[in-house]
Amino acid sequence: MSKKHCTSGLDDRCRDNDGEIRHKRSDTLVGNLRKLYGDEFAAAARSNMKLGTLLEREGASTLSEYLKKK
Repeated sequence: MSKKHCTSGLDDRCRDNDGEIRHKRSDTLVGNLRKLYGDEFAAAARSNMKLGTLLEREGASTLSEYLKKK
């Protein structure tokens, strides 16, 4: 199975068909994000925690904002 091809945008993030940078959904699991950002991503959180819950606990509104705080 091949990976879905996407046009890289700023910081190698994928873009939607209309050119907007894709945003991670709030139901994305922390464990899946660790595959992208490394094992130290949200080390205190369980791997089955949803991104929305993590952001709420950390007082961030987006994944980008969370990453900048860390």
